[in-house]
Amino acid sequence: MTGMTQRLPSAHQSNVVARSRPAKAPRMRVSAQGSLLQSIQHSVASKQQSAVDITKAYLQQLKSVEQTVNSFLTVNEEHAVAQAAAVDAAISRGEPVGPLAGVPIAVKDNICTAGLRTTAGSKVLESYLPPFDATAVAKLKAAGAVLIGKTNMDEFGMGSTTENSSYKVTANPWDPQRVPGGSSGGSAAAVAAQQCAAALGSDTGGSIRQPAHFCGVVGLKPSYGRVSRYGLIAYGSSLDCIGPLTHSVADAALLLSVMSGSDSWDATCSKEAVPDLAAGLLPAEQLGSSCMKGVRVGVIQQTIGEGVAAGVMSAVNGALQHMQQLGATVEEVRGLHCAPFDCSMATAVHQVQTCLCASDDWPIGQDALVQGSWE
Repeated sequence: MTGMTQRLPSAHQSNVVARSRPAKAPRMRVSAQGSLLQSIQHSVASKQQSAVDITKAYLQQLKSVEQTVNSFLTVNEEHAVAQAAAVDAAISRGEPVGPLAGVPIAVKDNICTAGLRTTAGSKVLESYLPPFDATAVAKLKAAGAVLIGKTNMDEFGMGSTTENSSYKVTANPWDPQRVPGGSSGGSAAAVAAQQCAAALGSDTGGSIRQPAHFCGVVGLKPSYGRVSRYGLIAYGSSLDCIGPLTHSVADAALLLSVMSGSDSWDATCSKEAVPDLAAGLLPAEQLGSSCMKGVRVGVIQQTIGEGVAAGVMSAVNGALQHMQQLGATVEEVRGLHCAPFDCSMATAVHQVQTCLCASDDWPIGQDALVQGSWE
């Protein structure tokens, strides 16, 4: 936290979220299910707004707060506008468009994008231009999404604050003196600051979920194999997952539905049919006063005891009380050991050594002279 305060100019210590509102897209009315992405797609498909205008509005917003937030490593401005123009042209020709037509989306910088620099937050890959799209990216593009840029991250995913990038430190848009979490902190911050409509992150041991909490957005780590890992620069291959960061649960469901599905390039990818994950979502006003009746909510005591900030405890207790009012049963869980988490981290630490060896012979990036020993 201290390092974050020192690295940001004092003139920019302000709440970015409070003044983050792109000129056009976020002012449109969201769908009945609370989906900004559906609203943008409908607005574009019905010619109420052009994909180019929406993309330019987000790009303008991106630039206006980027000096404070530092969420992007690469901005894909020229090609983003070209992608948006292609969407508008297809609509003008009467062609059907996908469920993400004209939606500006950012991608974490460890997910490969054809012809667009992909560094994983490391100087080692500073000049790497992938010759292919990751499967998740290819599916978003096929659905009409506009790739607006690549977001900052802890180097090779190793960190939980996005202070460990080799390029810059990302700030939390709600309070730039604080970190956005990590390692997908750039994606979470970009969504919170409305620099994009949604973003992709990757999660090995919390790298989507934790920054989503820090930045007040929705983050989801899918079940392993639900989304293809092809094109993801690996950390721990048996744990890595690509997932969405969005403004709402409905948007996360839509993005995940588009990205999911079998992939011949990833043998661990599930061949199960992809359901419409947003189909069962209802607007809040249609939910009854006992909509959580029969649901049991466990509260792990070790996570809400000594050392937890008073504001966090207040928010947790408020959420628990609200769930009880909706009919849920809240129960304390005691004596839960952290062995599964310890095992997961031990697996990741060992696998990352193998995964990073794959880039040892890549003729890109900077050479580094390592002095001393590893003792």
